[in-house]
Amino acid sequence: QVQLVESGGGLVQVGGSLRLSCAASGSAVSSFDNMGWYRQAPGKQRELVAIMSRGGTTNYADSVKGRFTISRDNAKNTVYLQMNSLKPEDTAVYYCNAERFRLNYWGQGTQVTVSS
Repeated sequence: QVQLVESGGGLVQVGGSLRLSCAASGSAVSSFDNMGWYRQAPGKQRELVAIMSRGGTTNYADSVKGRFTISRDNAKNTVYLQMNSLKPEDTAVYYCNAERFRLNYWGQGTQVTVSS
């Protein structure tokens, strides 16, 4: 049974940084076709923030390119999202996602609030 647990969210000022972690259990993070981070702001649809393929290819939403970095530590079975130069519009609940054979697994989410 795959479980994803996010951590690292919180309140940060504009221009600050946070690092989100997604710890996986029940399966190796390197076994998934893709692992990614999504976010959902109040009143908005969930959107893709960053994604990493099994081979390590990464893609980012245009709104976070150059500021956010997704990475993976196979030894710790964890995926990270380093977020720098945070803006108020980055405020959202951030969710970790793992995809394999078109099955999707989600974490419970972690709140990120950027205050101005």
